[in-house]
Amino acid sequence: MGVKSKAAAAILVLLLFLGSLWLHGSLDYHWDACLKGYNPVNDLHQLSNSSASDESGVPHDLDVCPGQTFQVSLLHTHLLASPAFTSDVLLQPYLSSWDELVKFMDSLGPMVGLISKEIVTKTSLIRELALLAEASPEAEMNPDVNSAKPESEVNTLDPSYHSGAYHSVRSMIWVELKRDLVDFHHQTDSGCRTLLRLHRALLWLKLFLEKLAEIPVAGRLRSPSELCREAYKSTLANHHTWFVRRAAELAFIALPERNFFFRLVCVQNQEELSTVLGRVTQAIGVVYDRTQKALEENGMLELP
Repeated sequence: MGVKSKAAAAILVLLLFLGSLWLHGSLDYHWDACLKGYNPVNDLHQLSNSSASDESGVPHDLDVCPGQTFQVSLLHTHLLASPAFTSDVLLQPYLSSWDELVKFMDSLGPMVGLISKEIVTKTSLIRELALLAEASPEAEMNPDVNSAKPESEVNTLDPSYHSGAYHSVRSMIWVELKRDLVDFHHQTDSGCRTLLRLHRALLWLKLFLEKLAEIPVAGRLRSPSELCREAYKSTLANHHTWFVRRAAELAFIALPERNFFFRLVCVQNQEELSTVLGRVTQAIGVVYDRTQKALEENGMLELP
């Protein structure tokens, strides 16, 4: 078989398998549903003047990138809005963070864009489940969701206090367990199983961005393709079949060079890129750690 034939066969393999198998199964849901109660900033120019801060209270304002579909400042804002109380994660800003991460992946080319399509099916499913739960007469809230914070410190005027079944990671887990929607032995379309797949993908992206932000003491800057492949091998690859792993690694070969990422987040050099991505990965880390703890406490880290 010639070189062109091999390349064509490889692309066909990616089209047929990578997108559909990336997060263990394709889900056919529409993208027009959304969770209520979270209103992200519509005017991106306001973000550069926002006072968003991380858990330490230190402001981490990022500039708007003119002309870019993906906005690192908007991603950062959604991530900072996700933590709730001391151990929970609000699903509305969490899913909005994924909306922006999908734009990030789409910007990396058609091969990586196949992966983002599967992410969209996952976020869409959770949004659909939230709407169904809201319409259900049995909709109820876990009475212990807000107990992580002392009652004296809970602000009942805060919209996050009055919430629905899929308002947060912990409320979703509680409701789905109570209604026997989570199967620990067979694949289902539960929100918890779907969240686990997103959670694993978030670790991959977090590690990739951390590696991309590294400033080597000596030696060359490694290519984004090499860094993405390395991040994948230590995260998502552990949950994929041999065939999907090969297809994924082939997709990463087509990743843009480092200068593309400078333009994507509107920086001039590696030092500036390191600063921006450092803030983003710190915010991702808070969301990831809280989600990890919630899933682990309920024995959901290995849902089929």
